[in-house]
Amino acid sequence: MSEGDAETGAESRAGREEVWIEKYRPQGLDEVAGQEDIVERLQSYVDRNDLSHMLFSGPAGVGKTTCATAIARELYGDDWGDNFLELNASDERGIDVVRDRIKSFARTSFGGVEYRIIFLDEADALTSDAQSALRRTMEQFSNNVRFILSCNYSSQIIDPIQSRCAVFRFSPLSDAAVAEEMRHIAGEEGIEVTDDGLDALVYAADGDMRKAINALQAASVTGGVVDEDAVYALTSTARPEEIREMVEQALDGDFTAARSSLDRLLTEEGIAGGDVIDQLHRSVWEFDLDDEAAVRLLDRIGEADYRITRGANERIQLEALLASVALDD
Repeated sequence: MSEGDAETGAESRAGREEVWIEKYRPQGLDEVAGQEDIVERLQSYVDRNDLSHMLFSGPAGVGKTTCATAIARELYGDDWGDNFLELNASDERGIDVVRDRIKSFARTSFGGVEYRIIFLDEADALTSDAQSALRRTMEQFSNNVRFILSCNYSSQIIDPIQSRCAVFRFSPLSDAAVAEEMRHIAGEEGIEVTDDGLDALVYAADGDMRKAINALQAASVTGGVVDEDAVYALTSTARPEEIREMVEQALDGDFTAARSSLDRLLTEEGIAGGDVIDQLHRSVWEFDLDDEAAVRLLDRIGEADYRITRGANERIQLEALLASVALDD
């Protein structure tokens, strides 16, 4: 092998080993997909160079961290890393982190910028004591530090912090936004994705761009065409038609057939019971049910979900759900 061939091979391996969610992470606010209203508001802050403390709330994979780093890049340019501190509260949730690392960064002298940014990811994992300490720190260093807090549930953030922040509520990404990004990445990587494969990626992602990109990268490893079979297998997601068939069997009163379908999903395809519940919930309005029957089904799905999250056996709860549906008049 020539030296040139060796270098080309090394570059190819490096490309395959790169994590796509970082490779294709937007660098600027204008590149963020599916959050147009929020991006417009954030861009106005950046244009005026007048940030307030901010609270980003929403599900995973919708652009919260991306927006925080994009703000820092646009404000500070190449020096953004020196003026941006990112902490993950789920790993470092004690009060000492707030008192030590945050205060140390806030007190550090710096030049050329009016304020620096501290990004605290998964802030809803902070203890109440840590949040109280954070509130005092936000007051003490408000002249030279701006805080961006990210969480899945804003209700877990104490009111004194929420009242000091501009709150941005991120919604799950639209199917169109996810599909457009999948087409873009597939084109950049030279991957052939079938139409049903694209639909499967969008369905499996359920509004989570990070999940969609990871699924596309995993499905592309074989070097073949990315189709729905590859996507559903790699994401441990049941096909919508399988969920529909299982519930329709129960609705028709055939509990034995519905239980067999459930057993295939849990045993042969290895899908977690919690994921089956999530897909059931997403599919309720696709069944030919009147409003009253749909409400009853949702009530039973909610009860099974609650019991599973409290530690009950997944298979027993799902079978009980199907049995309840099958016994309904």
